[in-house]
Amino acid sequence: MKHDQLDQRLQSYSGWRDNLIQTIRNFHSWLEDSELASPEQDLRIFETIDALRNDRLTIAFVAEFSRGKTELINALFFSRFGKRLLPSDAGRTTMCPTELFYDHNQNDAYIRLLPIETRLQDRSIADFKHDPIHWTQIPLDKNDPNQIQQALREVVKTKQVPFENARELGLYDESTDTHFKTLGKPPAQVEIPFWRHALISFPHELLQRGLVILDTPGLNALGNEPELTLSMLPAAQGILFLVGADTGVTRSDMEMWERHVRAARNGSNENLVVVMNKIDTLWDELKDATTVDASIESQRKSCAEHLHVERGQVFPLSAQKALIAKIRNDDQLLRDSRLPELERFLAESVLPAKQEIIRGNLIDQIGGVVEENIAMLGSRMTTNTRQLGELRSLRGKNADVIMHLMTKSREEQTTYLRNVESFQNSRRLLQNQARTMLETLSMDALDRLINKTRESMTHSWTTAGMKRGMETFFDGARDTMEQVSGHAEQTRMLIRATYKKFHEEHGLPQLTPKQFSIAPFSTELERLYQEAEMFRRSPVTTMSEQSFVVRKFFISLVSHTRSLFFKANQDANAWLKDVMTPLVRQIKEHKATMEKRLETLRRISESRDTLEARIKELDEAVRETKRQLEMLQRIRKDMYAPLPGHAQAESEPVARQEAVV
Repeated sequence: MKHDQLDQRLQSYSGWRDNLIQTIRNFHSWLEDSELASPEQDLRIFETIDALRNDRLTIAFVAEFSRGKTELINALFFSRFGKRLLPSDAGRTTMCPTELFYDHNQNDAYIRLLPIETRLQDRSIADFKHDPIHWTQIPLDKNDPNQIQQALREVVKTKQVPFENARELGLYDESTDTHFKTLGKPPAQVEIPFWRHALISFPHELLQRGLVILDTPGLNALGNEPELTLSMLPAAQGILFLVGADTGVTRSDMEMWERHVRAARNGSNENLVVVMNKIDTLWDELKDATTVDASIESQRKSCAEHLHVERGQVFPLSAQKALIAKIRNDDQLLRDSRLPELERFLAESVLPAKQEIIRGNLIDQIGGVVEENIAMLGSRMTTNTRQLGELRSLRGKNADVIMHLMTKSREEQTTYLRNVESFQNSRRLLQNQARTMLETLSMDALDRLINKTRESMTHSWTTAGMKRGMETFFDGARDTMEQVSGHAEQTRMLIRATYKKFHEEHGLPQLTPKQFSIAPFSTELERLYQEAEMFRRSPVTTMSEQSFVVRKFFISLVSHTRSLFFKANQDANAWLKDVMTPLVRQIKEHKATMEKRLETLRRISESRDTLEARIKELDEAVRETKRQLEMLQRIRKDMYAPLPGHAQAESEPVARQEAVV
């Protein structure tokens, strides 16, 4: 059977990414050869290459229990093993969030399991990932599918614990317990997952090329592990949400869709895929194919209407039949399963979207430096060409003409130096504005708010008091972000005015200052606030132990808010350090050019031999600048090269003149 379309596209994607890394290396070599490299640029380039090398494409699979989610993962990625590699029995399977990837830093395949008891600690899953001592590791023998199959059954492992322990872990809720509703008391023992999180590193071709599969548990488990909805699902490039063709969209499906799936996309349907699984339950040998197809389409339409998505985002299929078809090399059964339609969509939609994210990040990190150097070379070429024409026109002219040019050049230089002095004043104003902005965004101020909130919630005697503490924390965080937004706008206006002044008064190339916006951070903070509101108003929060509520609030929501502020602080600081660098370089180069021009005119006035020597020197400089400019333009073109097989290539950018600072 031919390679899957997703497999083929991922292979092309991997090659495109490798070419991109080589292009960035070529640019770095150009900077070094041109003696234009700086420690800051070196660091940025190395960080960008490292990020590209470790880049991953994450596809999250989300569904209630018994929707065939794990079976779909088996069909899409692991059919070549000739069996169900991941446990996919009837009923409840995945009990803990599971990440499948390839660990390039460790050759051996393994499964790492985080004990459920770590929920009692004030640490997130992300923190634990950096501390292997807390994980149980089981080696996987890639040559023994039976051993792998048996080891992976750990992800479905459960255990019985006293209900008090389950409640302390945040895994027992009377309001959803049928036993409690029937008998009016909790059970003596409660079944809970054995593990909190699973990491599976495996040398599968797709995983080695950077694919990461996030397999999530059902609705209750998603709610119990906020890190999934706060960071893991939003970070995924694609989310596959499964419903059953045999059940339609159920109430719990809708709750999961609204609370966790669409919330992870801020209410957008972008890169959300709905899989209507188990269409084989609608197959009927007593009905003709047209009638069966009509029944499937009716279910598809109903599903799209319930979830408020386009019908084209709903993919009817049978994961079980697809897996059997791939194992048996049955092309007809595979077509009947309709899995290839989903594979095609993932290959043609999710991957290009990921490519655009990478390209956007690359433009932010490296593209501006490339554009800056192209503009600098263009300006240098224009200046040298103009001076070359000026010097050629002096052939045969008398000394008075040369003296007139010298006088005019000195006047231009004097005016320019006055503006440079004005520029230094603008830089001082910018530094003061930047200091105010960074002080508002400082981690010390946020940590004081965090400590005050923790003390307030810990010493609160009532649930209402704890909830007020949560509300106060986010009110303070949002106020801070609004103040930062105001400072950022004032800073942008000052920078724009400074750039515009030198462009209009001295003809310096119009550069676009590096862009920074607080808006993405404000949007993310608003999402965290909405999550906090749901947590604050939840009946489960009211009925849970105070210590667990405080711990859960700080591990999930407060820690993510702090990470958000830390990232905003870092980005703002980096922006303020870099934003004036292109203009500073332009000013220095223009000043050096004016001084060189005056020196040339002075020497020509003393000796006409200098004229021909300088003409020859400038002629060679123009040719060399043209060669370097062409080389940089090729590098820029390579940076924007399309993903192989992508029908529409993004046009190569011209200087981004209209972008907002």
